[in-house]
Amino acid sequence: MTPAAAAAPRRVLPAVVGVAAVALALAAVAAAAVIDAAVPAAHRAATQLDLGWVAGVAGAFLCAPGALLLHRLPRHPVAWVLLITGVHWAVDGLACAWLAYATLSDPALPGAGLAFWLYQRLGASLLLSLPLILLLYPDGRLPRGRWRVAALAGLASTALLPLVLLFTPSTVAQADSGVPLPAAFAGLDLDPTTIGLPTSVWAPVLAFAGAMVPVSLVVPFAVVLGRYRRSAGDPRRRARMRWLLWAAVVDVLVMLAMLVLPQALTSIGLTAAVGLTGIALTVGIVAPQLVDIDRLLGGTILYAAMALSVLVVDACVLGVASTVLGERLAERDAAVLALLLVTAVYGPLRQRLWVLARRLVRGRRDDPYGVVAGLAEQLERQDRPEEQLVAVARSVAAAFKVPYVAVEVDRPGGESVVAAYGTAPGDTQVLPIAYRDETVGRLVLPSRRASLSARDGRLLGDMVRQAAIAARTAYLAAELQRGRERIVAAREEERRRLRRDLHDGLGPTLGGVALRIDTARNLAARKPEEADRLLRQAREDVTTALADVRRLVHDLRPPALDDVGLLGAVRQQAARLRVPGLTVTVEGEDLEGLPAAAEVAAYRIASEALANVARHAGAATAKVRLSRAGDDLVVEIADDGVGIPAGTPTGVGLVSLRERAAELGGDCRIECPDGGGTVVTARLPLGLGAEVAHG
Repeated sequence: MTPAAAAAPRRVLPAVVGVAAVALALAAVAAAAVIDAAVPAAHRAATQLDLGWVAGVAGAFLCAPGALLLHRLPRHPVAWVLLITGVHWAVDGLACAWLAYATLSDPALPGAGLAFWLYQRLGASLLLSLPLILLLYPDGRLPRGRWRVAALAGLASTALLPLVLLFTPSTVAQADSGVPLPAAFAGLDLDPTTIGLPTSVWAPVLAFAGAMVPVSLVVPFAVVLGRYRRSAGDPRRRARMRWLLWAAVVDVLVMLAMLVLPQALTSIGLTAAVGLTGIALTVGIVAPQLVDIDRLLGGTILYAAMALSVLVVDACVLGVASTVLGERLAERDAAVLALLLVTAVYGPLRQRLWVLARRLVRGRRDDPYGVVAGLAEQLERQDRPEEQLVAVARSVAAAFKVPYVAVEVDRPGGESVVAAYGTAPGDTQVLPIAYRDETVGRLVLPSRRASLSARDGRLLGDMVRQAAIAARTAYLAAELQRGRERIVAAREEERRRLRRDLHDGLGPTLGGVALRIDTARNLAARKPEEADRLLRQAREDVTTALADVRRLVHDLRPPALDDVGLLGAVRQQAARLRVPGLTVTVEGEDLEGLPAAAEVAAYRIASEALANVARHAGAATAKVRLSRAGDDLVVEIADDGVGIPAGTPTGVGLVSLRERAAELGGDCRIECPDGGGTVVTARLPLGLGAEVAHG
């Protein structure tokens, strides 16, 4: 037999047991419901017996999650505790229903005494389920060391009362409870397991056992508290413990509600609390992060507090109105009139209170238009890009009630600008901020807030788009500042270079020329040959100085642009290539009145592109075309060479082409058509420069 075949029965058996337990509980509920229907409410009140089917439903609600947990984790003790407790509770409900029916019709009916024993005596063993669950949750193991001894002692003290009740005479048990035994129970066998000891013995033993029940819960609660504190560094374990905490909160809220709810609703509330507790325990063990438990726990507490506050205000308003009107009207008429007045006057205010309470719990997400409009208004008020990013972070935090939001924006230099609101948690999620399909930053939120509804997602998307605009504004502002800094730096660097060239080159040269001329004048009469030599040297120095001046002028602006225009200057540059087998043609039209910056950039781009053709393309022909396209100057250089192989890193020359175009707000594209060759197309905006040139 293979290991898989051998393990199959071990997997199937727990599932069968779980299904059988659920079926048994449901059968007990159905039987109890049928029997309860035959018992009048008056008889049930006289015998102080509850509806049996209600307890059965509570048991079935425990069996269902217990069966699921048993199927997933067959050896987990909590699964067995839930399952056994659920079946016991359902059978206990059936016993209660049968006991009520037997005392109504005939106490001698079969099983009547057993029903009393199950309900009144063995039913106390249900007390063991709570400490067992607290001690075994979530990993199914008892605490170690001395805590294990204390835990076992606590379980023993809890089991003491059910054990004592099994053997205590019914008269002693009823006297201890302070409730007299109903007369309808007189014909039942009430003491099938009683040990005949004097009342003087049983009374103190029973009192001691009853007093030990609350004391026995101290150790389980202490164990749970210790496990909760130790789970701080483990998010999954902390989530498990918070599911247990949520179940406790729900149980407390139900018990508080039972104090004011009608008797018919208390049973339903108790059943719902039991079912939710079983579900919480199962989810906490099997999938603790299935739902954002932090959000569920906080929302449960806050919504409960919110509802309680509104109900208190309702009661106060209604009470004051009834008191004021009750002095003039009958009590019933005053109550009706007060209710009408409260509905008409206080109703709108109550709705506002409810909206305010929801905003305290959920943030401003229920008003998406107001959130987006408020964010837009805040962005308009801020002058600095950094302040706009802070406004985005603050608005997202307020809209979704999150303790931390950060907006990260990429700057041109590679660094990031971060605007944060709140204190960063340990676990976060990052959402990209895109502007025209380009990622320009990131939005950072706590991971525990990842569970958003579709409506919340749409609102967050709208806010992210606003953030993208703000991020783009910050990016452009940073780029503008960097551009200004580059312009200032380039201007000062150019001035320093000109000063150095003039001071260190042209200045000494002209000074030497002046000195030689003066010396030649002094020697002209006495030594004409020496004077002539000095004048020739001075002429050579002047020629050198003239070359330096031409070089400086060319660096500032190629002289050919002023001599022959842009088209002629590019043609001269093409003629200088002198590459064997390469023919270059230059065409152009409507090139009058171009701004100086555009002319220089076009000339430099064309010259650099032609140099690349000569060095790398291996082309036979190259064509340069200069033209206007609206408010742009278009420079196109095409060749029939080998093109640029895929994967070739971008060289300095190609980067220079793009940078020269970008300096004027234009762009430069480099393409390699399928037929071969390379096409460089630069678009240079003319803009204000053209107006200046014409002016």
